[in-house]
Amino acid sequence: MGTWDIGPFDNDTAADFSYRVDEAPTEQKADVLLAAFREVTGTGGDYLDADVAVEAIASAALVAARCPGGDPVTTAYGPKKPLPVLPGELRPAAVEALDRVLTEPSELLELWEESDGEEWKAGVRKLRAVLAGA
Repeated sequence: MGTWDIGPFDNDTAADFSYRVDEAPTEQKADVLLAAFREVTGTGGDYLDADVAVEAIASAALVAARCPGGDPVTTAYGPKKPLPVLPGELRPAAVEALDRVLTEPSELLELWEESDGEEWKAGVRKLRAVLAGA
């Protein structure tokens, strides 16, 4: 995984995910985001692959950008096409996915912990707080 910073779109996998979001028909974009969350939460207690986790974080950032207190996605690596109005069900699904990303066994969590990832974890927790309405 090519990672160059701690943001939700600061890696190759998230940039590729943005392209998938852009390529989805407008009426299916929310489904792409929800599928990213469900892939993470569907692992249960099994080992969570880093690429799957990265896509869920990117998806969560897109949903959080539409919430009060959310930061807009302004990076060149995010989707280029605007998202439609997103259904409310995405917020709790995103919270659940982020909780799973931050729970072992999680490859992405392990990778960040190996390189003093406190700032990365703080960013994920901030996304979670926005999505939870805190």
